[in-house]
Amino acid sequence: MDYRDQVFLIVAENLSFSKAAEELFISQPAVSKHIKELESKLNSALFERKGNKVYLTKAGKTTYGYLKKIMQQYEELDFELGRMNDTYKGTLRIGASSTISQYIIPKVIAAFHKRYPKIELFLLNGNSFEIEKKLLENKIEVALVENDSSQINIKYVSFLDDEIVAVTGTQSAYSKLKSISLTDFQQIPIVLREKGSGTLEVIQKQLAKNKVKFENLNILIHLGSTEAIKNFLCDFDGIALISEKAIEKELLLKQITKISIKGVHFYRKFRVAFRQGQESLSSRLFADFLSKHNL
Repeated sequence: MDYRDQVFLIVAENLSFSKAAEELFISQPAVSKHIKELESKLNSALFERKGNKVYLTKAGKTTYGYLKKIMQQYEELDFELGRMNDTYKGTLRIGASSTISQYIIPKVIAAFHKRYPKIELFLLNGNSFEIEKKLLENKIEVALVENDSSQINIKYVSFLDDEIVAVTGTQSAYSKLKSISLTDFQQIPIVLREKGSGTLEVIQKQLAKNKVKFENLNILIHLGSTEAIKNFLCDFDGIALISEKAIEKELLLKQITKISIKGVHFYRKFRVAFRQGQESLSSRLFADFLSKHNL
């Protein structure tokens, strides 16, 4: 693949000449030179500036789509040749939602790298909505998400069961309670994940099934990560709803206490996701490895 094409892809994905220069370890004028040469070759303007921002033109979007496919075909070729020689080579970009990226996937990636050391791995994290967006934009080949909803252009396969549980800090006034009623649950101050989080989506759907209006909860704050919520619980006289997979250490150290909510359970499945009809060889290899891994 031509180096100018690679430069274009990186500029297009960052929508920034300066960020592309940093990523490529070349000067910004060098980036501009490569883009001008490609535009001259294609006889089309690929970017336009509006103020301080850079945007893809219609020709730029079309070029990006084709060059991205070509790059993926090169990676597939490299992978296939590696498979024939039993030396699996290539690149795999994985996106994982917050809970999965922090508490589930690191040990899987470590084991996968040990088994296939010549496959270069990249891990991006964010909430489920952000990760699915990256998948549809071809910025990653495989996504690991924790939400319940599905998009029509994405194929999902479950790989692990999870439960979102109510917890409180051991110094909290509620730490002595074994369980609470649904009415009490709506009155106790609570901290939750942010909008777009798969955890929050599962909570909202399950509450709706139990005829509980989400806006009736006594929500003190929304935080952007489970780690932030766990730290918040240290000095918070209230409860939180977070993945059971995220609190194993805190339960063992007796820093957090679980509380059951009578009549309500927040079950969900962690899922691996691919763009419909666009599963790469390396992503299928990873998904198969994940399904057989002892989680």
